[in-house]
Amino acid sequence: MDYKKIVVAGSGVLGSQIAFQTAFKGYDVAVYDINDEAIDRGKNRMMNLKVRYTQDLEATEEAVNLAYNRISFYTDLGEAVLDADLVIEAVPEVVEIKKTFYQQLRQVAPEKAIFATNSSTMLPSQFAEITGRPHKFLALHFANEIWLNNTAEIMKHPNTEKTVFDEVIEFAKSIGMVALPIQREQPGYILNSLLVPFLEAAQMLLVKKIADVETIDKTWMIATGSPKGPFAILDIVGINTAYNIANAKGEAGNEEFKKLANVLKSEYIEKGKLGTETKLGFYSYPNPSYLEPGFLDS
Repeated sequence: MDYKKIVVAGSGVLGSQIAFQTAFKGYDVAVYDINDEAIDRGKNRMMNLKVRYTQDLEATEEAVNLAYNRISFYTDLGEAVLDADLVIEAVPEVVEIKKTFYQQLRQVAPEKAIFATNSSTMLPSQFAEITGRPHKFLALHFANEIWLNNTAEIMKHPNTEKTVFDEVIEFAKSIGMVALPIQREQPGYILNSLLVPFLEAAQMLLVKKIADVETIDKTWMIATGSPKGPFAILDIVGINTAYNIANAKGEAGNEEFKKLANVLKSEYIEKGKLGTETKLGFYSYPNPSYLEPGFLDS
């Protein structure tokens, strides 16, 4: 593995984290997004990450500034991927958006570049042929807050070259991740195969008005000893991501998920409640009620 330039396509919540962590570990990183407004939001996310790294990792101001200075930003995909060794796709979890992106990427990326999708729930084989280089394509999935939750799930599809699979495993280790090789395709990998059904079950309890957010979270926290309940986790994941997953299942004909998607859109997204990123979601931040003394006792 001799990667030098890494491209992250998409500067949303997780894309920004991937880019910053990669730069923090010494790589030159190019960030691509569709317009200046999206890039500006990405830059703001990374400025906030500088603060989190100093707080959570006790990183020095010099170290986080050096990381930020290793990152360049582009709205022209061809310029972003010039001389790229690895392109990590972190665009929205919508099939058509990803397909359109790969159609554009294959036309401008250098032949040497490896493509990796950070998709949370989709399989690499869904996009392998459209990339134009299926043998150099696989999935590389990170957990949110990757500087703390440092897992990297590397999942190949049947036509991924073994050398590519091995190289991406080494890359993940080089940016401080615990590399988790996945030998066969599985929707949701390991983490989301466990996590998504759990989060969806909680959301269905809310939509069906079985209990409110705090009661559901409190139940889980007391019964399992977990520091966070499902809705606290959803705030970290981002309500847009939860909506995209629910909406896709709704559009496929599942009426319960269609109702869930409508609730997430009307009651949260349209009101600017996107999770911890906007300081409002199922909870209000920086002081959510689930962290208050006595939350589990009352």
